[in-house]
Amino acid sequence: MDINCDLGEGLANDAQIMPYISSCNIACGGHAGDKNLMKTTVLLAKKYNVKIGAHPSFVDRENFGRKEMYVPKSKLIDQIVNQILILKEITEKEGVALHHVKPHGALYNIASNNEDVAMSVIEAVQSFDDSLILYVPFRSLIANELKRKNLPFYYETFADRMYLGDLSLMPRKETGAVIENPKRVIKRVKQLIDLGTIKTVQGNNIRIESDTICVHGDNPNAIEILKNLSNLIRE
Repeated sequence: MDINCDLGEGLANDAQIMPYISSCNIACGGHAGDKNLMKTTVLLAKKYNVKIGAHPSFVDRENFGRKEMYVPKSKLIDQIVNQILILKEITEKEGVALHHVKPHGALYNIASNNEDVAMSVIEAVQSFDDSLILYVPFRSLIANELKRKNLPFYYETFADRMYLGDLSLMPRKETGAVIENPKRVIKRVKQLIDLGTIKTVQGNNIRIESDTICVHGDNPNAIEILKNLSNLIRE
């Protein structure tokens, strides 16, 4: 099972996180990050042999890419391609491969159930490099489109976020949406691995498939969670 984390977003803990993950999603300037931070993060990933992914978003640094936006399809495709391209140029200079793409924030959430946005993401990645793996939610519209087109993708599950009954994420603004208790996070991941289910906010256990598990770097207990999660995966 792959463990991923969103990095290069200006937090101070990237170097502490990197030893405990197997893939990282590097902000490409749309919501956070810049070329210097991208290079620093790429070099860290190279040091720890962590797979590198682009983490494009709506171009909206003011709201950290978490606000829903309407962007015309052609413009959105260009924005996504341009963000990936910046990171790709850095990885090529450093002699490491670009492994995947994971949309960020509102772009990720909207692409899971909006056909126009989902196709914008898919077409952007296809036009850039159709061998890149897309990290997407299980049972989402974008995952179904990727499957239909026979394009590579990983189902992603969030270890430290609460899910609603339809497997969408509980909105961050709601109390309890982000799980900060390390023991509780590990218990959820163990259930995911052993039973293939996850407990929703309503208390139901819903079937879910997962190829990669994400822990958020801005979780106050991210380091402890990732240490324990890394040990669990190795068992």
